[in-house]
Amino acid sequence: MRIESSSEKSFLEQVFTKTGFSSADSELLADTLTDADLRGISSHGIQRLAWYLNMVKEGTIVPQNKVKVLKETPTSLFVDANQNMGQIASAFAMRKLIEKTKKSVVSIAVIRNSNHFGTAGYYSRMAAKAGLIGVSNTNTRPLVVPTNATEAFLGSNAFAFTFPAEPHPFVFDGATSVVSSGKIQVLDKNKKDIPGEWAVDKDRKIVKNAKAAEDILSTAAFTPRQKGGGVLTLGGLFENNSNYKGMGNSLVVELLTGILAQGSISADTSVGKHDFSQFFLTIDPSFFGDLDVLRKNATDMFNRIRHLDHTPGTEIKIPGDREYKNYAENTKNGVTIDDQTAKDLARVGGELGVEVPKEL
Repeated sequence: MRIESSSEKSFLEQVFTKTGFSSADSELLADTLTDADLRGISSHGIQRLAWYLNMVKEGTIVPQNKVKVLKETPTSLFVDANQNMGQIASAFAMRKLIEKTKKSVVSIAVIRNSNHFGTAGYYSRMAAKAGLIGVSNTNTRPLVVPTNATEAFLGSNAFAFTFPAEPHPFVFDGATSVVSSGKIQVLDKNKKDIPGEWAVDKDRKIVKNAKAAEDILSTAAFTPRQKGGGVLTLGGLFENNSNYKGMGNSLVVELLTGILAQGSISADTSVGKHDFSQFFLTIDPSFFGDLDVLRKNATDMFNRIRHLDHTPGTEIKIPGDREYKNYAENTKNGVTIDDQTAKDLARVGGELGVEVPKEL
C-alpha cells in the first residue's frame, strides 16, 4: 500500500510524542524515518517503528533523557546520548559541527551511550546543505561474520560521505557489510527470497530464505556460539573476492565509534550494556578553493561517469542518484508500506489512540 509522506510524518510525530519524546525530538525522529521511506530506503523507514517502541518499553531507550556534552573544543565534540535515540544526539552533534567547521575548516564528534540512528546519510546531507563535506559512521548490534568466521561479531557499521555537487550532492550511504539487516527484514515481511549472497548459516553456507536469515540474525547477536551465521562482509563469501577489505572497512568504523567512544564494540552491544557509538566529521571544502568551482568540478566528473559506454538496458548511477529520484517520485505518489508494517501501524495506532495513515 502507499500512503502520503505528510500523513506518515504526522502519524510518527504523534506516536513518538505519546511515547514520551519531546515535541522537537518527535518531529526529528518522524522526519528521519519519513525521509528514509521517501528515498526508497524502507529498511530504515517506518518499518522500524515497532522495533523502536519495543526498546522504549524494555527501557533500552529512555525518551526523557537529554543529550550531555562531555568535552568540547573549537574543533571537536564528545557527546553522551544518555540512552536516548541515536537520531537525537546525532542531529545535535552535526548541527554543532556545522557551526564549528564554518570557523575552523575541520571538526569531529564522537557519541557514546547511543542507540540506532537511522540512515547515516541523513546527517551527512545536513553537512552538504551547508556546503560542507560530511562523514557519518555508527556501529550496530553484531550481525556480520568476519572473513572465514562462522559467527557474527562485527556490526553492519554504516558509512556515509557527502560532497557538494549538482543537481544534488554526492551521497554515498551504505553498510560495510553486503547489506544492512533491515533489507533482510523487509524481504521477510514481504515473503521474498534473498536475491544475492547476503547471509550464511552456522556452516558458512549461503542462506536464500529471508525468514531463515532473519531468524539467524535475531539470535546471532545473543547466542552466536549456539546458532552461528550472519551477514557477509563486502566482498562476499570468499577471500579471493577480497572480503577481507569489507572486514577492514567494518573494523575502521568499530575503531572510530565503539573504541574511540570507550563504549561497547558491536560484538558486545547485545550481551551486556546496549550502547551504540557514532562518529562524525565535517570539512569545509572552500578552504581549498572556490566552492562553486569545486562543486562544478565534482559535477563534471560525475556527468562523465554517467555518460560512459555501458551495457544495453542499464544505467550508470552516481551514489545519491537513485535516492533523489525516489524522493521526487515518492513525494508525488506516496511511500510504499508493506503489509506487515501496515498491521504494526494499525496496532500501534490503536494502542496509542493515533489515527493511522490512510491508503492512497
